[in-house]
Amino acid sequence: MTPSAPYAVRRESHSEFLNLRGLRYHVRQWGDATLVTPDRPPLVLLHGWMDVGASFQFAVDELAALEGPDRWVIAPDWRGFGLTESPFADSYWFPDYLGDLDALLDTLLATAPAHQQVDLLGHSMGGNVVMLYAGARPARIRRLVNLEGFGQPASRPEEAPARYTRWLDELKEPTDLIGYPDATGVARRLSKNNPLLPADRAAWLAEHWARPDAAGRWRILGDPAHKRVNPYLYRKDEALACWAAIEAPLLWMEGDQTDTGRWWGDRYSKAEFHDRLKAVRQVATHVLSPAGHMLHHDQPRALAERLKAFLDE
Repeated sequence: MTPSAPYAVRRESHSEFLNLRGLRYHVRQWGDATLVTPDRPPLVLLHGWMDVGASFQFAVDELAALEGPDRWVIAPDWRGFGLTESPFADSYWFPDYLGDLDALLDTLLATAPAHQQVDLLGHSMGGNVVMLYAGARPARIRRLVNLEGFGQPASRPEEAPARYTRWLDELKEPTDLIGYPDATGVARRLSKNNPLLPADRAAWLAEHWARPDAAGRWRILGDPAHKRVNPYLYRKDEALACWAAIEAPLLWMEGDQTDTGRWWGDRYSKAEFHDRLKAVRQVATHVLSPAGHMLHHDQPRALAERLKAFLDE
């Protein structure tokens, strides 16, 4: 891949570091609390596994092109990702993501006390988090958006012994993430992972997705402990109970080229997910094309158009 000039940002962000649950949390923001109105609450964007909050820059730019830079948009880096501190952890647990999100909203909404709801969007892992959180704190969410947070295949209790064994074995092995010689190498990796990603966006993301270490090798901004299997089984019925408690309207968006068989084979299909989605009271669905799992990279304009229409309803 020939090195490309990085993407030209149209709506600049600023960074803030907050102390959340004992961790130094990096929170990227576009605008501030002065932009909040009853019809335009904060829009909180939550990234997926092995990603960072800056990943939403392209969609934020397109949203601003459609409606102007008059919305407070917030995108944290999850614990152990991006510029947020990594705890001492053998593994990462979903309840911690919910706890971090709750603490983040407590802090941010305190700056806009007259407005105690948010519009909440999550991608992939972040999409799974927002579905659980919106069921646990339904009154806090005005509009909910899930970008390909499919959940996971249903588990069976008899799978637990083997899962714990695998986790114990993985604890004995060192973990690491691959290093790259420079930012161009990181951009090549991003483009290889997603052929729909334009070269300028890959070049821009590379400098937010990784940083050089003391030896000059570019390292992914993620705690290697994220690679370990989670010892806890995914309990579908508990997740669906949370989904059923969601009160906000939900917008589900997926890419037409996403192949869930790459992750789960025949254990969990898109059709089964859409059947589960019936647990939510009010759902609108939309398919972006051409787009894969990173649909906010592949189709930021189309995503922003559909998002704006949904938020303005």
